[in-house]
Amino acid sequence: MAEGLVARVKRLVSGGVNQLVDTIENTSPETVMAEAIREVDRAVDQVRDELAGVLANKHLANTRLGETATRHEELQEQIALAVKQGRDDLAEAAIARQLDLEVQIPVLEAAVADAGREEKELEGYVGALQARKREMEAELDNFRRAQQKTAADSAAAGEAAQKDSVEGKSRKAEEAFDRVLKSTTGLPGGARADKADAVKLAELEDLARKNRVAERLAALKAAAKDG
Repeated sequence: MAEGLVARVKRLVSGGVNQLVDTIENTSPETVMAEAIREVDRAVDQVRDELAGVLANKHLANTRLGETATRHEELQEQIALAVKQGRDDLAEAAIARQLDLEVQIPVLEAAVADAGREEKELEGYVGALQARKREMEAELDNFRRAQQKTAADSAAAGEAAQKDSVEGKSRKAEEAFDRVLKSTTGLPGGARADKADAVKLAELEDLARKNRVAERLAALKAAAKDG
């Protein structure tokens, strides 16, 4: 695996969102975070390409190792036959070929072992990158929810401010009405009377009305009795 790719994978897995992409001016945080996730995806693809090459090399080395071992065994049988037949020349040729194969076998075995280790390493990198991607996607979702909450809070604050503005305008209109009323009639404005006083005055008016009704009824009863 190329050293540059190893360093890149380690940077992506260990770094924070701000370290995953170069500084992007005049760009929203959400865009930067989304680009960071895309970079992880690109790194995963690159590691998988590397893994595909390693698997192909491992397969070739395994195939070559199997063929070499099989040929070595075949030569051993042929050498025994040549010796039995008294054909030392053939036996010597077969033995020479065996020696060539024997020096190749450890190299092929090492190639298979190295490919196996690199395969596990690359699979580990893919798993780590995918895990980091899931974390980053969760971070992006949290950021979006926070942005939505902020927008909702701002909207609520705006509505409250608008309500306060309407109430303020209403108070100013009442005050203006009171000033006009006082300047033209000399009477104080009543539009801003205290709510508690207004309730008491209404109750007093109702009580007075009931009293007048009672007085009239008593008068009618007295007249009927005299008549």
